[in-house]
Amino acid sequence: MFDFMFFAENILLGVALAIDAFSVSLANGLNEPCMKMRKMCTIAGLFAFFQALMPFIGWILITTVLSYFEAFKVFIPWIALVLLGFIGGKMLYEGIKNKDCECECGCTSLTIGALIVQGIATSIDALSAGLNFTEYDLFGAIVAAVVIALVTFMICLTGVFFGKKTGTKLAGKAGILGGVILIVIGIWIFTKSFLGI
Repeated sequence: MFDFMFFAENILLGVALAIDAFSVSLANGLNEPCMKMRKMCTIAGLFAFFQALMPFIGWILITTVLSYFEAFKVFIPWIALVLLGFIGGKMLYEGIKNKDCECECGCTSLTIGALIVQGIATSIDALSAGLNFTEYDLFGAIVAAVVIALVTFMICLTGVFFGKKTGTKLAGKAGILGGVILIVIGIWIFTKSFLGI
């Protein structure tokens, strides 16, 4: 089962699932340009955890209570829109309030609670990726989830790094851009569910 195609498919799935998390990581780096490596790894690690957890939960639901999962799927884009809209709106508000802040390290810092909300919001649509796991047994689903986690971690760490670099140049206005990015991602996740993308 663990052949080249298994890893290739799950690496590509990990890349596809991590796009939203990459954008949010970029926004977080913009918001906090002097972020330490430990926090960068925490952000990437949280996003990796949730991006791996959601397809695995999807696999459990699909292999046990498929009818309930199908009923829940309609709420996924709404949940992502509300969560990212809330966090993005808060970041946007604080960015506007502190727009004249010229401190190089930004004026606000994301809490662990906000990061968890972001992690859930950017990964909840990955529940349906559990459909890709249907041919796997429990161990195969766990390995696939770990591959997705590793891919997401690297992508999100890159996102935070590039956001930090740009955020240093934008000073106090980076929070505004970060907030707008989060809101746009929430709207995108919501919209693409209706467009069938």
